[in-house]
Amino acid sequence: MNKVHKGNTKYILASFVMLLLLAMVLVSNGRTHTYTETSQYNSLDTVPARSSATILSDTTQSAVNDSDALAHLSDTTMDTTKFRIKKDTIGFKVAKGSLDAPVVYHADDSMVLEVPTKKITLYGKEAKTTYKDNELTAPGIEFNQETGIISAYITKDSTGKPTAFPTYHDKDFKTVSDSIRFNMKTGKGLTKGTYTQQGEMFVYGEKIKKIDADVFYAYKSRFTTCNLDTPHFAFVSNKIKFINQKLAITGPIHPEIEGVPIPLYLPFGIFPLTQGRHSGILPPTFTEDQTFGLALQGLGYYKVINQYWDVILKSNIYSYGSWTMDVNPRYYKRYHYSGNFDLSYQNYKYNFKDDPDYAVKKTYQIRWVHQSDSKAIPGQTFGASVLYGSATYNTYVTTNPQAPFANSSNSSINYARTFKTYSYTVNGTASQNSVTKETNIALPTISLNLNTLYPFRKKEAIGSLKWYENIGIGLNSGIQSTTHYFDDTTTKAFPQLNQNFQWGANHSIPITLSLPQLGAINIAPSVSYTERWYQQKTIVTQDGRVTDKLDTSVQKGFFTARSMSFAVAFTTKIFGMFNFGKKSEVQAIRHLITPSVSISYVPNMNAGSYYNSYDTLGNATRRSYYENGIYGAFSEQRFGGLTFGINNNIQAKVKSKSDTSAAGVKKITLIDALNITGSYNFLADSFQLSPFAISASTNLFNKINVTAGATIDPYQHTAIGQRVNKLAWKGDKGFSVGELTSANLALSTQFKGGDQKKQVPSHSLVQPYTNLDPATGLPLNDYQQEAAYVSNNPAAHTDFSVPWTLSLTYSLSVSHTTTTGIVNTYFSYITQYVVTQYSNFNATVALTPKWQAGVSGNYDISNRQLGLISLTLARDMHCWQMAISVSNSAVNRFFSISISPKSSILSDLKLNRTRSVNVQPGL
Repeated sequence: MNKVHKGNTKYILASFVMLLLLAMVLVSNGRTHTYTETSQYNSLDTVPARSSATILSDTTQSAVNDSDALAHLSDTTMDTTKFRIKKDTIGFKVAKGSLDAPVVYHADDSMVLEVPTKKITLYGKEAKTTYKDNELTAPGIEFNQETGIISAYITKDSTGKPTAFPTYHDKDFKTVSDSIRFNMKTGKGLTKGTYTQQGEMFVYGEKIKKIDADVFYAYKSRFTTCNLDTPHFAFVSNKIKFINQKLAITGPIHPEIEGVPIPLYLPFGIFPLTQGRHSGILPPTFTEDQTFGLALQGLGYYKVINQYWDVILKSNIYSYGSWTMDVNPRYYKRYHYSGNFDLSYQNYKYNFKDDPDYAVKKTYQIRWVHQSDSKAIPGQTFGASVLYGSATYNTYVTTNPQAPFANSSNSSINYARTFKTYSYTVNGTASQNSVTKETNIALPTISLNLNTLYPFRKKEAIGSLKWYENIGIGLNSGIQSTTHYFDDTTTKAFPQLNQNFQWGANHSIPITLSLPQLGAINIAPSVSYTERWYQQKTIVTQDGRVTDKLDTSVQKGFFTARSMSFAVAFTTKIFGMFNFGKKSEVQAIRHLITPSVSISYVPNMNAGSYYNSYDTLGNATRRSYYENGIYGAFSEQRFGGLTFGINNNIQAKVKSKSDTSAAGVKKITLIDALNITGSYNFLADSFQLSPFAISASTNLFNKINVTAGATIDPYQHTAIGQRVNKLAWKGDKGFSVGELTSANLALSTQFKGGDQKKQVPSHSLVQPYTNLDPATGLPLNDYQQEAAYVSNNPAAHTDFSVPWTLSLTYSLSVSHTTTTGIVNTYFSYITQYVVTQYSNFNATVALTPKWQAGVSGNYDISNRQLGLISLTLARDMHCWQMAISVSNSAVNRFFSISISPKSSILSDLKLNRTRSVNVQPGL
C-alpha cells in the first residue's frame, strides 16, 4: 500500500513546484512590463526601499527635477518614491606581497601551474609576459608568484643551435640574453650573455646586473659602434657602470681589434651617452706641420651656459712655439633670434729666433652673425653678418687648404621695418680685400620707400575706375655715406677714413598710369623725377708730361643734380608653330617672341655738370664733376627715342622613347631665353644707336647648362680704339654688325653612374671651422655642420654606392680694353682683347665596392696655371673608414691620412697623420 502511494506523492510535489515557478515568472513579467515604460531610469542601480521614505541620489534628483522627465513621469505608473540608490562596491583584502599591476602573459605552446609551489611555467617559441613597462619574451618563462621572480632561459634544437633568445624591454632599455632573472617587485635583475644598445653603442657583457630603472653594471664587458656579433673593434673592461642613455664609467680599459687585445691600457674611461648638448672637453687631433712642428689641433672645451647660450673654446698648439685661439659664443632663443660670435687669434712663428729669416705673424679675425625671427615682431627684421680682421688672416690658416684662396670678405648689418603705407631699411656694409689691403665701408645706408598712392581715387569706389583714378605716385629715397682705407701704409686707419669720407643721397618720384589693354598690346605710361645730392666736386686734369699723370682736385660743399624722364611702354606676345607631321621624330617647334618698345624722352638738365679734360695729344674727354659720387652722375645727353628689346623662347615637341603610344610626346626646351636690347636716340647729334646687349641661356640634353652674353658696339673704331660716328655695316671693309666690346660664356655639367635619382654631393668651399653658411652668414645647425664637414672632407665621408661621378665647369670672358703706355719713347694708346678662361673639375670613381678615388681642382687656362688640386682615396671598413687626402697649390701643400669610426660618438678617436706646408710670400 505504501509503495503505491509513494509514487503519487512525488508527482504531486513536482506539480506544486512547477506551479510555484510559473507564478513567479508571471509576477516577474508583470514588473518588467511596468519598467519598460520608464526605460530611461533602468540604468540606475536601484532596489525597493523598505520604508515609504524617499531616498534619491543627486543624479536621480536632478533627473526628477528636469522638466522633460517630469512630463514623462506623469504618464507612467512607476512610483519613484519606492527606489533608492545603492553603490555597487565589492570589498576585498589585498594579499601581502602582491604585485602593483596585473601580469599579462601568453604561451605559444602550453602553461603549467604548480599550486603548492605557486609557480607558473610558460612554454613556446615566443612566450611573453608584460608587467607595467616591462616586457619579457623567451622560449621558456618561469614565474614564482610568492617571490615575484621571473626567469627566462634559452632553448636549443637537436643540433645544439639556439631556437630563440630571451629578450627584455623596459622603456628605452632593451637586452638580448642567454638567461634572465628579474624581480618584478624590486625592479632588479641579473642576465648572462647579454647584448644591449645604448645610443650608438653596442654593449655585450658576460653578466649584467640591473639595480633600478636607470642604472646597471656589466662584468667582463665590451662595447663598440660595430653592429656585428663579432665586432671589428671594441673597448674591453671587466667592470662598467652604465647610467641608461647618459653615461658609461669603466675601470681599466683597453681596445681590441678583430679579437686581438691591444696593449694600450687606460686606468679608467668616461663615455657620454647623452643625446643633445652637454659640457665637456673637446679632444685634440695630433698632427705634424713641416713649418710649425708637432701639433695638437682642436684642443678645447664646450660649455653650456644656459638654455640660450653656449660657448666653444678651441686652440692649436705647435711644438715650435706657434699657437692659435678661437672663442665661439653662440646664442639661440626660439621664435626670437639666433646668432654667434667667433673671435680668432693666430700667433705663428716662422723659423727660429737666431735665424736671419725669423718672423712672427700675428693676425686676428672677428665674426658676428645674428638673425632675428620674423615671428618675434611682425614687420620688423634685424640681421648681421660681420667679418673683420687682418688682411692676411686666411693666408696663415693651416687647417683648411681652401682658406688661402679666399681673398675678400664682406660684412653687413641690416634693419628693416614695414608699415602699412611705407617701409624703411638701415644698412651698413664693409668689404675687405687681402690682395689690395683695402677696406671699404658704407655706413649707414638708409632707404625709404613709400607705397604707390592713388590720389584721385575715392575711399569707397563705386563702379569701375576712371582712367585718371589709376594714376599712382611713389617715393624712393636713399642716403649713403662711404669711406675706405689701406692697412699696408704708414698712415693710420682713422686719418684715412676721415679723409676719404663722403656722402650722397638719391630721391626718385615715379608716376605711373595703368591703361586698359589695347587688343594684344599692353600700354604703360610713366613719368619719373630723380634728384641727387653730392658732397663734393671732382676735377681731373692731366699734367701734360710724358707720364701723362692724372691730377685730381676736390671741392667740398653741397651740390645737387636733377633728371626727368617721360616714357610710354608697349609690350605684347607673338606665338609661332611649325609642324613637321606626326610621323616625324620632331613633330613641332614652338617659338614665343616677346617684343617690347618704349618711347621715352629725357631732357638734358645737367649740361653745367660736365667739363673738358685734355690729354697730351690734345684729345678732349667729357667728364662730370660728380663722376666719383656715390650714386654716380647723370648723363649730359638728351634722349628722345626708342628703347627696344626682344625675348625669344624656343621649344620642340618630340616623340618620347619611354612612351610608345600615339600620344607619347614630350617637350624639350631648345632655348630658354635669348634677349636683345638696345636704344636709338633721335635727339643726339652723333652715336644715336646704343650698343646692343645680347644674353642667352639654355640646357642642352638636360645635362649641360649654358649661359652666354655679349655687348656689341654698332659703330666703327679707329686704330687707337676711339669710336667713329659711322655705323659698322657701312664701312669700307665689308659688312659687320659691330665691334665686340665684351663677351662671356659659362658651361657646367654633371654626370654620375648608378641611381640617377640620387643627388651627387656638392663640394662647395664651405668653411666648417667657422660654423657659418657662406651664402647667408647664419649659424649652421647640427645637420648643416655635418654636411659642411662632409663637403670639405670628401674622402672621409664617401658614398660607396655611387660607382662614379664627374662634374665640370668652364667660364670664358672677353673684354676689349684701351690702355695708355709708352711705345718707342712716345705716349700712345694700346687696344687689345683680354681673354680669361677658367675651369673647375671634380671626379670620383669606385675602384672596388670598398675603395673609391677622387680628384678635384681648378685650372687657369689663360695663364696655364693649376690652382688647388686635391686627390682623395677612401676605404670602407664597415664600422671604420680610412681617408687619404693630398692637396697642392702655389701657396700651400697638405697631406692627411686618417682612420676613424663612422659613428659620431667616437669620431674623436680617429688615428690621424697630417702634414702641411705654407709657402708664404716674402719669407
